[in-house]
Amino acid sequence: QAQLVESGGGLVQAGGSLRLSCAASGSIFSINVMGWYRQAPGKQRELVATATSGGTTNYADSVKGRFTISRDNTKNTVYLQMNSLMPEDTGVYYCNGEIRPRGWGPSYSAWGQGTQVTVSS
Repeated sequence: QAQLVESGGGLVQAGGSLRLSCAASGSIFSINVMGWYRQAPGKQRELVATATSGGTTNYADSVKGRFTISRDNTKNTVYLQMNSLMPEDTGVYYCNGEIRPRGWGPSYSAWGQGTQVTVSS
C-alpha cells in the first residue's frame, strides 16, 4: 500500500500564502491523478485541485486564480501553492492519489492524514 504524507500547513493571516506538499511512497508503479481536498468544520470534504501525470489541472471555482497545483512525477510529489488566502480557506487539507501499484493488482485511491490550514481575519 502507498502512503501519502502532507506537510506545510499552519496559521496565516488573510492575504498571506502557504505551500503544501504531499509525498507518496511505497509500492507505486505510477500515479495518474493527484489532488488536494479540504474539509472545513461542519462541512463535507470538497475538491480543491487535481493534476494528472500529463499535466492537466483542474480547480474549484473558489480557488481559481489564487491556488496553483503542481507535480514532480519523479518524486511522486504534489504541491499546492496557496496565495491570497481568505478565512474561508480554513480547513484540513487532504492529499489524494490514484495509485497504480507495482506488479499485479488494481489501481486504488489513497489519502494522506491531512494538514491543518487556518487563515485568520
